[in-house]
Amino acid sequence: MPLLDIRVPAVLLRIDRNPFHHGTLGAVRSLGRAGVEVHLVADCAASPVRGSRFLGRLHPPPAPGARPADVAAVLHRVAAGIGRPAVLIAMDDAGAIAVSRLRERLAPAFLLPPGSGALAEEVADKAELAGLCARVGVPHPLTLVPDSAAEAVAGAERLGLPVVAKWSRPWLLPPGAGLRSTVVLRSAREAGELYARAAEAGSRLLLQAFLPPGPDRDWFFHGYADRQGTLRAGGPGRKHRSWPRGAGLTAAGEWTVNPPVTALAERLVGALGYRGILDLDFRREARTGAYHLLDFNPRPGAQFRLFTDASGLDVVRALHLDLTDRALPAPAPRPGRGFVVENYAPLTALRRPPQGRELAWHAADDPGPGLAMWALWSRHVGGRVAERLAPRAMARARAAVRRGRASAARAARRGTRGTPAAMPRPGSPAEPADPAPAGPAPDGPGPVPAVPAPVSLSVPPAPTAPAPTRPCFPAPTAPVSPTAPASPNDHDEKASSC
Repeated sequence: MPLLDIRVPAVLLRIDRNPFHHGTLGAVRSLGRAGVEVHLVADCAASPVRGSRFLGRLHPPPAPGARPADVAAVLHRVAAGIGRPAVLIAMDDAGAIAVSRLRERLAPAFLLPPGSGALAEEVADKAELAGLCARVGVPHPLTLVPDSAAEAVAGAERLGLPVVAKWSRPWLLPPGAGLRSTVVLRSAREAGELYARAAEAGSRLLLQAFLPPGPDRDWFFHGYADRQGTLRAGGPGRKHRSWPRGAGLTAAGEWTVNPPVTALAERLVGALGYRGILDLDFRREARTGAYHLLDFNPRPGAQFRLFTDASGLDVVRALHLDLTDRALPAPAPRPGRGFVVENYAPLTALRRPPQGRELAWHAADDPGPGLAMWALWSRHVGGRVAERLAPRAMARARAAVRRGRASAARAARRGTRGTPAAMPRPGSPAEPADPAPAGPAPDGPGPVPAVPAPVSLSVPPAPTAPAPTRPCFPAPTAPVSPTAPASPNDHDEKASSC
């Protein structure tokens, strides 16, 4: 008998438009390998996940910022096409919050874990999370919520620089606005300027004490709280590399036994009555050794496949088993197992740890997404580099024009003060003209200066990546470094809700 009940399909929902969300691919593979029919509701037109042989069907998602009623309409259309109850798994914060609000409307078409409809939104809201941690006794960085730009400036000075700035509901950030969910500020003035964009961001600005990163300081916990509230599957992990460096998603991690982190996760689940899949991020304070909770994500983390135990159980399979009334196998942890995201840590991906490793994109039994990822990532990075270089090229061209005009003006001024070269007397040897006359000529203008040729202001347009028409592309000969497009303020705790 198969481990999972393959008569019950699974529907994965992702509202965020991140084409490089490897967690979605991990869920497709985990369930598909077990024989479950997998439906994906997401925008994957330019995503490697559409090339997976384990993906049953792809459905168009609701628009970003869609109302709950619109999300419900999309999901009910999917359910009508399936024709039988399915396990529903949200893969991003926006999806998890929408599903929690729509719990009553989505049943019985979808199987969902029990729980309060408001709890997912509370734990995902970074301002609410600070209060929840204080209530249940879980360490959390000192956090201030300013009510004005002046309070933001004063708050940054009070917390001490650098300071972390976060939007409390990052899933509401408008695309293309240049706002990031989390940034590290180096001056108090930046805090005031960022507060001025609160209306545009759609949620409150938080200022948080900065806990410096370092070796052995960044940890995470993935788990599934079953219908009785017991944590099943998953475990604690240590982040070895992040992208962007120091404050981003896990580029390389390791399953590592950590009793204090596990105890904090159990305390949170028990005190809050949380049910379902969770992804927690911690940072250890070097001075006290305390593990501070930074984020509570009410859905699978992108690296959840790290915690695949010896029986093949992970948090996504645990959810499916529990909601279909199947018994979960006994825990069989595999500490030392590694996880690497190849496009964020290409060199680390070349090294295989002794306890085994999971790659985010490449899989021998599903090569399509890995090949497509390298082609798409190369285009993505190339486009980002071109976007950054184009303004610099324009600035250099304008500077050259200014220098040319200034040089012409100086030459013209010198020319009006110059003396014409003396004409030689007949029969006398010619002498070169004096290049620097001693004084102004008594009459007549000086020699006409040579005017530099005009400098063209045209700059080649930045190359744009055409939309792929097929899910798979030939792999480039060498990986492209992911650090090229990063900017000094690329400090998201989670890169695009993918």
